[in-house]
Amino acid sequence: MKSLFRKSLKTIALASLVVLSATATALAQNPRIQTSQLDALTSKASQTVDVNIDERLIQITIKFLGKDPEALKVRDVISGLKGIYVKSLEFEKEGEYSVADLESIRSQLSNSAWSKIVNIHSKKEGNVEVYLMSTPTQISGLAVLASDVKEITVVNLIGN
Repeated sequence: MKSLFRKSLKTIALASLVVLSATATALAQNPRIQTSQLDALTSKASQTVDVNIDERLIQITIKFLGKDPEALKVRDVISGLKGIYVKSLEFEKEGEYSVADLESIRSQLSNSAWSKIVNIHSKKEGNVEVYLMSTPTQISGLAVLASDVKEITVVNLIGN
């Protein structure tokens, strides 16, 4: 999956930049993906990553960025973000989680506010799905669900 994810990273990064360049937030639904249902799997996981950066922390980070051109570019990209959330679980062996464990995530992404913009399936390396939350004129979120037989990763970006 790591190889598949790396190969797809440029495509995902480009899609992310499109999302982050939007100027308004969607009103239809909360773009925050709830991942607490995956907490039951943490006891089975050999490694877990849980990142929760809310708007307050993003604004504090912006204050510490310098004034050089590169810092200003970073500031422009992250100033519209309201949250960055990542949950990743890695397992020692196959079968420690089931496809049903991912359905709670997919069900949140299946309503009309979310559109699947990237869908990669590989029998060898796993799956990567990228979703965009939008209305006809507004974009407010990006979600990435990556999985293989030994790993689950959910990335959720909220904001412009």
